[in-house]
Amino acid sequence: MFGMRVRIALREKGIEFEYREEDLRNKSELLLKMNPVHKKIPVLIHNGRPVCESSIIVQYIDEVWNDKVPLLPTDPYQRAQARFWVDFIDKKLYDAGRKVWAGKGEEQEAGKKDFIESIKVLEAELGDKKFFGGERIGFVDVCLIGFYSWFSAFEKYGNLSIEAECPKLIASAKRCMELESVAKSVAEQDKICEFVGEMRKRFGLE
Repeated sequence: MFGMRVRIALREKGIEFEYREEDLRNKSELLLKMNPVHKKIPVLIHNGRPVCESSIIVQYIDEVWNDKVPLLPTDPYQRAQARFWVDFIDKKLYDAGRKVWAGKGEEQEAGKKDFIESIKVLEAELGDKKFFGGERIGFVDVCLIGFYSWFSAFEKYGNLSIEAECPKLIASAKRCMELESVAKSVAEQDKICEFVGEMRKRFGLE
């Protein structure tokens, strides 16, 4: 889901790029060379130099191609707030979401509770705005929308309704999905559900 952020940001800026799939069970020499510390994706290679970590890459894209429509606010305080919420997303949603689809018993219930509480906090921050960025997609939207592709899997295997809990958040996500930059970058929910089902079998949960 983190690589989706980079593709959305590049497409929002209208930047042409070459996209390479990576087999994380058999990591390429290029990945190991470009990200020797974490050995993880995504990595943006620009002018032969690597930039790692998805939220950092999105900020880099926004700063380098600053003649295009901005993803982060120009006001320093608002920029700090956007970074705060992306940090919140990265610290809260991934771990809680994983417990929803890969956990069982008390662990799964705790994950569901944490996940719902976290997205309700995000919905409160969204308020009545179309997007977290206001009238158009912004940094927080770019970094959150990748999780939306996993929501069906969370609902199926966690036995919950995210839209019932956070209708405004889902409405905003659907508006994001109407954008070409997002629609071309975000994985289909059915494919994520299929992937999660296979992972659950591998973990002995099915």
